[in-house]
Amino acid sequence: MQDAPTGKDFRNAMRALVGNCSVITVGEGERASGLVVTSAISLSADPPLLLACVNRESSSYPLLVEHGCFGWSSLGAAHQAVAERFSGFGGVKGAARYEGAEWETAETGARLLKGAPAAFDCTIEEMIDRATHAIVIGRVRAIRTTPGAGALVYWNGGFRALSDS
Repeated sequence: MQDAPTGKDFRNAMRALVGNCSVITVGEGERASGLVVTSAISLSADPPLLLACVNRESSSYPLLVEHGCFGWSSLGAAHQAVAERFSGFGGVKGAARYEGAEWETAETGARLLKGAPAAFDCTIEEMIDRATHAIVIGRVRAIRTTPGAGALVYWNGGFRALSDS
């Protein structure tokens, strides 16, 4: 009988899957934070609902609970630096993750990345804790799109830009 897969085995296998990179933004002022996710997907079109999985140990998780709203900005081909900051490269944390990019404040107060292929302003409909993560279901309150922005994906341990041309 084979041993059960370890967390490391699982993470290594998941690197073989291509994931669209998105930034979840939450909080305000010096208490703003956010993170990169590849787990953000559509849940329902009517009503418009999104789903993302967020590690409960992340700095963003308590802010999601506190604020009850978030921004979800898919990342375009030109947004690798944004992905790196929101992934914590170089030790970047909290509000400093927003530096070097343009943001707009949406209806709920959440920030959306200007130039994102698609960006959604959401209120939290439900949070479901499972193991290390929370399944965050967001009700879409506003949408912004930028045609021709391409996409940023995560595959095989790194970010890859996809352009429309």
